[in-house]
Amino acid sequence: MRTATAFSAIYLVSASFFSMAIVVQHHPVWPARAYHAGHSVVARIRNGANTVNERAIQPAIARVTAWDRAFFNSVYPHRHTAVASKATRKLAHVVPAPVAKLTGLPALRPAIVERERIARVVGTPPKTIASPRSALTLAPASAPRPDLTAPSSAELARVMVRLKDNLTPEMLDNFGLFLYVSKAENGPLAQRMYVFRKRSNGDLDLLHDWPVSTGRELVEFAPNGRLAPSFTPRGYYELDPDRMYKHHVSGQWKTPMPYAMFFNWEKNGLQTGLAIHSATGDDIAQLGKRASAGCVRLAPEHAAQLFHLIRTHYQGLAPRFAYDRRTATMSNDGLLMHDAEGRVRMAEGYKVLVFIENYGGGDNVVAALF
Repeated sequence: MRTATAFSAIYLVSASFFSMAIVVQHHPVWPARAYHAGHSVVARIRNGANTVNERAIQPAIARVTAWDRAFFNSVYPHRHTAVASKATRKLAHVVPAPVAKLTGLPALRPAIVERERIARVVGTPPKTIASPRSALTLAPASAPRPDLTAPSSAELARVMVRLKDNLTPEMLDNFGLFLYVSKAENGPLAQRMYVFRKRSNGDLDLLHDWPVSTGRELVEFAPNGRLAPSFTPRGYYELDPDRMYKHHVSGQWKTPMPYAMFFNWEKNGLQTGLAIHSATGDDIAQLGKRASAGCVRLAPEHAAQLFHLIRTHYQGLAPRFAYDRRTATMSNDGLLMHDAEGRVRMAEGYKVLVFIENYGGGDNVVAALF
């Protein structure tokens, strides 16, 4: 009661003084008169209101506040503890149950516990077991990867016979290293490169037998948004001595091509981008099946080995393939260029012949022609 009476008295006094100050300050007539009187009336009223506020109202409010605190502490001595408990209960909204238990915080209300349980479930979704119906909607498994085991000795002998049957005497005489690539999709010889070295007596020795990836044999969109073929054309090819790179990136497909050895094959007036190079990243796992944009991919260690072998031991004069000036296309059918006396025309390059055909080791001879 004492506190209420004191607050009422203070309120009435302060309201009276401030009302007078506001009226004097905003009255449309009094301020004009006050200006003529040297501002004496307005100044005195404002000074009086400020003095009452500083010396009477503010001290009275502070004293009444102290009386109020003392009164309530005497009536409810555990008030501060209750306020702290209330603040603790508010914090319990964001504290998980195990932490609250360890720190001695009060138990959460049932509604809070329920929200906390839901939050844990959302944060860590339970493992679900697929029903028989959902199992039927799974995407079909990808096709099994071709067998990467090396061909048998009989199959390797078959490869050598086939290569010799497709080499002219001029090819055999003027090249020193022969790369036979099967771009077939299936068969014991499919998607492999066989590296043969010519001995002094003209016989061939098998140096390496490696899995490869040739073109996907599709017409598809390149990263530049244009349709582009991903075919590996069959035929005979030489390597371009001016385009041998340890580090290269395809300008069309935007993919790395380490140890790139480009074919020296001009078609319709343009040098093609076909090459033998290393596979990278996920493409290494694709070796053994058609997966490239047209090039012949090798495992990184095999590509590096072949690159250094050719650069070190097979640089020199090599035959030139025939050139059709009407179509501005270099022959990939095995036709060599001859001079007026019938001799094979030679040029600086690499004495390496690449022969690619679509033959997987089966009896489908017609398919090998395409």
